[in-house]
Amino acid sequence: MKFKITLIVVVCAVFITNAQMKKWTLEECVLYAVDNNLSIEQFELDLENAKIDKSDAIGNLLPSLNGDARLTENLGLSFNPTSQEPVSTQLNFTGNVTSVLNIFDGLRNIKQFQRAKLNAISNQYRLDDLKDDIRLNVATAYLQVLSNKESLKVSKAQYAVTEQDLNRTKELVESGVLPRGDLLEIEATAATQEQQIVNGEGLVLISRINLAQLLQITDYENFDIADESFDVPPSDIVNNSPKVIFEKALTFRNDIKFSQSGVDLAEKDLEISKGAYYPTLSAFINYNTRYSDQNLVPTAFDANGNPTDFSIIPFTDQLYLFDGLAYGFSLNVPLFNGWSTRNGVKRSKIGVERAKLQLEQDKLALETNIQQAHVDVTTSSKTYEAAQKTVDARRLAYEYAKERYDAGLLNAFDFGQAQARVDNAEASLINAKYDYIFRIKILEFFYGIPLSLD
Repeated sequence: MKFKITLIVVVCAVFITNAQMKKWTLEECVLYAVDNNLSIEQFELDLENAKIDKSDAIGNLLPSLNGDARLTENLGLSFNPTSQEPVSTQLNFTGNVTSVLNIFDGLRNIKQFQRAKLNAISNQYRLDDLKDDIRLNVATAYLQVLSNKESLKVSKAQYAVTEQDLNRTKELVESGVLPRGDLLEIEATAATQEQQIVNGEGLVLISRINLAQLLQITDYENFDIADESFDVPPSDIVNNSPKVIFEKALTFRNDIKFSQSGVDLAEKDLEISKGAYYPTLSAFINYNTRYSDQNLVPTAFDANGNPTDFSIIPFTDQLYLFDGLAYGFSLNVPLFNGWSTRNGVKRSKIGVERAKLQLEQDKLALETNIQQAHVDVTTSSKTYEAAQKTVDARRLAYEYAKERYDAGLLNAFDFGQAQARVDNAEASLINAKYDYIFRIKILEFFYGIPLSLD
């Protein structure tokens, strides 16, 4: 029974471990990063704030309505509001309800509403631009993991071949066909390849950690990408000139839209600051009422008709009897304010020019990046082709060296050098391959093609 329970626990543990070791595809990594990135969450909060600012701007277009009430008790000398006679104590209540409508303020409220809408759009562009950057960073890190993994596979495969050569050389040395020095050379080559495997495993681990950090994942031990190999994808992106790619990028790139929205916001700020030159016209209406415990009404009279006794007018009756309504218009004309309005307009004009310069600078940076990306694709393509030819040539040279070594016509040192050249060529081919894939994806990204390794 004890053995069965232990076996069940072990099976469950293995199942849980396998379930935790999820293999992430590029698409899953990108989606997860976009959904869980802390900077994106911060920008989303900024977007929510911008939407609240829009609600504030709408509220500024509506009339305000405020009420106030005050209850006071005076101790000491005061006067009866009805008879104007002095009294020692007095309890008073006053109430007001006021509504104010801004009729004209140089259209600043309307401009503020328009600016709030532009600001919400601008924050959306900024958020989308950040998502674009994160997608590109995740794709870069993902390709780095793939490159390191493939390099590690090649190193292990090369080591397996060296182990075979090592065993064969041992037999030949023991039989006296080859000198012991050849065995030492092969053993040195095997040790070097073992070191390359250890370094490769470290690179894979570091690149996995870098990718996990981009995804805000801290369980590095149980994080890994899908075990798949990718060939260079077919793409005709280089058939488009940098100018064509740049002109298309201007139509959809979120960084350019964000810069353009900065110009729109600056121009709207200029319109708002100019509105301070105009007079402000507002309308108001006020309802007020009051109550006092000194508001008395006679309840008894003497023979001559003079009141001999009084009672306080009821609270609700006083609110009705002593209420009032006031309404009117208020006009405020700016005459002189220490040049603050004029200086504000000047600052807004500078802001417009600064935003325009930033837009042109961002366009220039985008065009430069596209030009560089186009050159990088062309260069990496030639590098990849050259690396393929080098690997083919090194492999043929290795096979020839192996035949000579097996025939005893080549010493172990020269044979090891031939094998080392193959190892270096294959490592260079892997680096060139994934660098070429990455350069293609960058240029396609500028052209509006979504990131994918298919």
